[in-house]
Amino acid sequence: MKVTYAKAVGDALKEEMRRDDRVLMIGEDIAEFGNIFGITRGMLEEFGPKRVRNTPITENAIVSCGVGAAIAGLRPCFELMYSDFTMCAFTEIFHLMPKWRYMHGPDFKLPMVIRCASGAANGAAAEHSNPVESLFMHAAGLTIITPSCAYDAKGLLKSAIRSNNPVLFCEPKQLYQVKQEIDEEVYNSDYTIPIGVADVKREGSDVTLVAVGLMVPRALEAAEKLAAEGISVEVIDPRTLAPLDTETIYNSIRKTHRAAIVEESNKTGGIGAELSAKFTEDLYYELDCPTCRIAALDVPMPYNIPMEHYSIPSVDRIAQSIRDMLK
Repeated sequence: MKVTYAKAVGDALKEEMRRDDRVLMIGEDIAEFGNIFGITRGMLEEFGPKRVRNTPITENAIVSCGVGAAIAGLRPCFELMYSDFTMCAFTEIFHLMPKWRYMHGPDFKLPMVIRCASGAANGAAAEHSNPVESLFMHAAGLTIITPSCAYDAKGLLKSAIRSNNPVLFCEPKQLYQVKQEIDEEVYNSDYTIPIGVADVKREGSDVTLVAVGLMVPRALEAAEKLAAEGISVEVIDPRTLAPLDTETIYNSIRKTHRAAIVEESNKTGGIGAELSAKFTEDLYYELDCPTCRIAALDVPMPYNIPMEHYSIPSVDRIAQSIRDMLK
C-alpha cells in the first residue's frame, strides 16, 4: 500500500489515542478545522472535545498546559503548527520541559510531545520556514526527532508518545504528501521504531553522507546519480538527533573514511557544525579529508519560490559537494 507522510502521522495519533485514553491533543486549529495540513481531520468527532482541543494563538500557554497535563499523569501530544512558533515558547521548551525531568528525581516523568511542521515550502517565507532542530540540540534532556519517510514517521511518533521524556517532533512540510510503499500488514501492525537508532538508507563505500529530514530523499537521489559516476555513497538517516546514534554513523565513517552532512537548516551553527566537530574529536585519524557540510544559505528564507529552492540544498548541490570533496 502507498501511504503519505501526513497520513502516517495522523494514523499514529489515532492509534495511540485509541490505545491509551491518557493521550490527548491540544493545539492551533486541530479540532474542527483538522490541522492546517488536514492531519487531525475527523479526530474531534471520534475522540471528543476533551481530548482534541483548539487553543488560542499563544504558544507559551500551549506548552505550559502540556507540561501541566504531563505532570498530572496525562500524555499530551500538542501542536504548534509551524516549527518557527517554538520560539514563542522558548522558555517553556528550553527550560521547563527538558530540565524538570532531571531536576525532580527518577520518579518524576514528563511524557509530552510537541509536533510541528518544519522547513521551507511553497513561499512560506522567513517567519514560517525555519527548521529548529539545531537550536534545541543545545537543550540537554530534550529528545529531538525528524523522520524522513512515512514508515519512520508513524513508528517514531508512537514511540515518542509512549516515552516518559519530553519530545520535539519535527515534520518536514515538503514531505507531507510524499507517498511511500509499505507492506499493508506491517503498516497496520502496532509497530514502533526505537528512539535513538539511526537507519542506513543506502550502503556505500566511498563517502558517509548523514542526511536529516527532507534531505534524506534528496541525498538518496544524489547518491543514485553519483553511483553512475562510480562514486559509492552511504546514506545514513539519524532519525533522532538527540539522542544521536553515533555508533552507526561512526562505524560507517570507519569504513568510508570520508564524511558529509546535509541539512535543511542554515550552515552556521547548524546540525552539521555539531556533527563535524564530533567527527573531528572522535575520528580524526579515520578521516581522509575534512568533513563536508551541505546546508541552507545563511539568509532569511526568501518568499520568492525559485529563490527559496536555491536557498536550500538541492539534489544537484548535494552531488556536486560530494564530487568536490573527493577531488
